[in-house]
Amino acid sequence: MNLLSSFSFRSRPGWDARCVTWVVFLLIALLQGCAHVPNPDPRDPMESWNRGVYGFNDAVDRAVLKPVATAYRGVLPQWVRSGVGNFFNNLEDVWSIVNNALQLRGRDTGDSIGRVMVNSTVGVVGLIDVASELNIDRHTADFGLTLGRWGVGAGPYVVLPLLGPTTMRGVVALPVDMKGNLVNQVTDDATRYGLVGLDLVDTRAKYLQAGSVVDEAALDQYSFIRDSYLQRQRNKVYDGNPPDEDTEPAP
Repeated sequence: MNLLSSFSFRSRPGWDARCVTWVVFLLIALLQGCAHVPNPDPRDPMESWNRGVYGFNDAVDRAVLKPVATAYRGVLPQWVRSGVGNFFNNLEDVWSIVNNALQLRGRDTGDSIGRVMVNSTVGVVGLIDVASELNIDRHTADFGLTLGRWGVGAGPYVVLPLLGPTTMRGVVALPVDMKGNLVNQVTDDATRYGLVGLDLVDTRAKYLQAGSVVDEAALDQYSFIRDSYLQRQRNKVYDGNPPDEDTEPAP
């Protein structure tokens, strides 16, 4: 299993808007050329395209990202890696404040504000997760989730080159999420791309063991990852209590 094909990075800081535009245009250009697979899952009508992109992402991951992440985990001590992850989580919490507010979730918004204030000050710009020690819960939210909470259907499942799995709702939300990511506001290109790379490698390193488990357990990794991703997104939209799919209104 590879991270590029199983976890979406669109809600993480730092994806450059030009990269996102290229990916979306590539998606649109190639969709019409996709061959159909027999009896596709109704949630995944573009399965042929998605499987091809999954294979591309898997090749990139195995050749580049996984080896770098393995070396990263082997060289840096746990406390350093925890600090890196906490720093990027703190940036993500800033965007969560906006989206929780747009969803009219007062408690979640308050918790997100509290986390950013505590971790950005006492936690030394987010390097130390003091807020979790104080039992202030994280409520991560992006604009795709905001659209879902306001009734916008997920639409078809899509796997984007390098960015990984999402849905058509996520594709629509992607430009807004890019604007909301604070790393994209860094004007120095070298610094911005350095932060993007660090976040990517740190995130991949966290899932090295999970990837091995899926490699051994899943007969069809693509279907396993797709079903897990869609279920996770439904749970987020419905606060962990999604309706039965046969009784849910069509998106």
